[in-house]
Amino acid sequence: MEGDSTLPPEFFGAGSSFTEFLGARAPGLLPWNRPRPAGSFEVPHGTTIVALRYADGALIAGDRRVTMGNMIANRRYEKVFQADEFTAVGVAGSTGVAEEMYGLLRMELAHYEKIEGVALSLEGKANRLATLIRGNIGAAMQGLAVVPLLAGYDERAGRGRIYSYFVDGMRCEEHDFAATGSGSVFALGAVKKLYRPGLAETQAATLAVQALYDAADDDSATGGPDLTRRLYPSLAAVTADGFRRLPEEEVAGIARGVVEGRRERPDGPGAPVL
Repeated sequence: MEGDSTLPPEFFGAGSSFTEFLGARAPGLLPWNRPRPAGSFEVPHGTTIVALRYADGALIAGDRRVTMGNMIANRRYEKVFQADEFTAVGVAGSTGVAEEMYGLLRMELAHYEKIEGVALSLEGKANRLATLIRGNIGAAMQGLAVVPLLAGYDERAGRGRIYSYFVDGMRCEEHDFAATGSGSVFALGAVKKLYRPGLAETQAATLAVQALYDAADDDSATGGPDLTRRLYPSLAAVTADGFRRLPEEEVAGIARGVVEGRRERPDGPGAPVL
């Protein structure tokens, strides 16, 4: 209640933004306001993320490898997160900062919906994530950069949408597909070759796994499907029914099919030539 004198005034003046409230109430808790050690140091980094639109919405996929310098820090890391009912985020960059940024975004979206009574628009969600990335610019200059992809279903437009970002917070809406991370240039090459509008979900998932395979083939920081350890990419779809993580059994079947196909064609399937 606004008349409750036991609550400080910051609880009533921040409006719909949780980060603005936190900045007024406890600014030291914001990631970009914390002191950072001087000098160079190695931290875990995650790669590679691919997102693409398909007939029912948008799909986002990430490999599972985390590296620290030239070492593999983790083989099973999840880089694809649910931000809210109709939004997914895939993170590349400093994993610790990314987790904190993702958690802050989730809180921001939930706070807005509770205060306003309606969910923030998809474009508004993309703008809020851009603000968080921009706030992290100081840490990014010290090697703690986070460059995510956001994929969501726009209920108002009735279609999937994808947003990519730069380290300074600049955001761009991508029409059909996008990739980020150290293996993104190789992943994009595969997607550009094979993508077409109106893909079914299984086709979109297969294309995403093909793209991550190509990224892992040329980028040591990206992990490809590991049939021996039963490690497969993380895939999530966002449609009119909401966020859904593709079952591991389904992804495993797609990954095994991709690996088997590469035995015959190591460079992957070809695209029609005009």
